[in-house]
Amino acid sequence: MTPLKHALALGRLGLAVYPVGEGNAPRCPRGHLAATANAAGIKALHERHGFVLVGIATGEASGWSALDIDRPAGLPWWQENRHRLPVTRTHRTRSGGLHLWFRHRPGLRSSVARIAPGIDVRADGASAIWWPAAGLPVLANDPPADWPDWLLPPPKPAPVPFEPRRWTGTDRRPRSYALAALRRGIEAVAAAPQGTRNATLNRETFGLMRLTSDGALSPGEIADAMAVAAHAAGLDRNETEATLRSALTARGTAA
Repeated sequence: MTPLKHALALGRLGLAVYPVGEGNAPRCPRGHLAATANAAGIKALHERHGFVLVGIATGEASGWSALDIDRPAGLPWWQENRHRLPVTRTHRTRSGGLHLWFRHRPGLRSSVARIAPGIDVRADGASAIWWPAAGLPVLANDPPADWPDWLLPPPKPAPVPFEPRRWTGTDRRPRSYALAALRRGIEAVAAAPQGTRNATLNRETFGLMRLTSDGALSPGEIADAMAVAAHAAGLDRNETEATLRSALTARGTAA
C-alpha cells in the first residue's frame, strides 16, 4: 500500500493527516496545521507536496494521542511501567522506540520528557508519524484505549519567587531582555524532570552567562536565581553548588 493509500485510509477513520518527508520534516509549509481527514484535501496535499511518510495531527484534530517512547532514553521507564499500561494500538518507530496510541483526553497537551526522560506526549499542538505506512511493524493491532489517568503529565510547578537586583544602567532594553531570559532559565530548571535536572541547570546557567558581557546580568545574580530554581526542582545544596561552579567556571567566572 502506498503512503497516499495509507493516508486516505486513515482519513476514513477520522484521522487528520499531512505529508512528511524522509527526514520526518513536513513537506507542506504549515506542517500538521494543514492536516485533514477529507479525501479531496488529502489528494490535494499529495498533488502539491507528495506523501513520503504520513504524519498524524494528534490530539483534538484526530481524536487520538500518542505516547512516544524513545530508544534508548525511554527504555528504563518502559521496562518499569509497561505492566501498568492498558492494551492499546502500538507501533514500532524507525528509531526502535514505540508509539502507543490512545483516545485523546480533552485538554491533554503535548509535552517532552515531563513524564520521564525519553517519554513524550503527542497530543494537542503536535503530531506523530504513522510508521506502518513506512513498513514498520504494528506490535498491537488493538483499538486505542482511553488515555490512562496516571499518564497525565504533572502540572507545571508554581512560579519560583525571585527578586532581581536593582538596575542602575540607563538603557533598559538589555536589562529587560536579560530578565526575560533569566525567568525562562528559572522555569526550565524548576520544571526539569528527575534525571535531567543537573544537565538543565548547567545548560541554562552557562547560556545566561553570555548576558554578563554588557552588564545586563551579573554572575552573582545568575547564581542566586539558578540556586533558587534548583531548590524548587529538588536538587540538594551540594549538587547545586557543584553544577553552578562547573557552569560558571566554563564561562570563565569563579562561583
